Amino acid sequence: MSTWRFERPPGLPIPEPSDEARPFFDALREHRLVIQCCTVCGAQAHPPRAVCLACRSTDFEWREASGDGVVFSYVVTHQAVHPALVGHTPMATVEVELAEGPHLYSNLLDVPPEEVEVGMAVRVGFEDVAEGVVLPFFRRRAQ
Repeated sequence: MSTWRFERPPGLPIPEPSDEARPFFDALREHRLVIQCCTVCGAQAHPPRAVCLACRSTDFEWREASGDGVVFSYVVTHQAVHPALVGHTPMATVEVELAEGPHLYSNLLDVPPEEVEVGMAVRVGFEDVAEGVVLPFFRRRAQ
């Protein structure tokens, strides 16, 4: 199997951020990873929400994350789940537990799918996927 690299296939949809997620995507355009934090109880949330699940507050701030994490779980996709992904499989989709605690879902780049492991140390990277749209992807981190 080959190493999967991201090149946005023509026709692959790009995210359209909600009002709650807009600060997250704005930071990505600056190649920064931020996490939504409740200013009342300190709970962190991802994906971003309108209301804190812990205390029901609507007051949030955005804190910069280190970008370091570990693969918490993963799935290797062998069948294209969208017509634009034909020829781009297999690929690993990972659930990453960030050092700060929240989990993010993304793809693991530059690692053959058969080498992905739970507990693998990873670091965020940023890819420009369309005009004004940057997404977080992960790569293996040297331990």
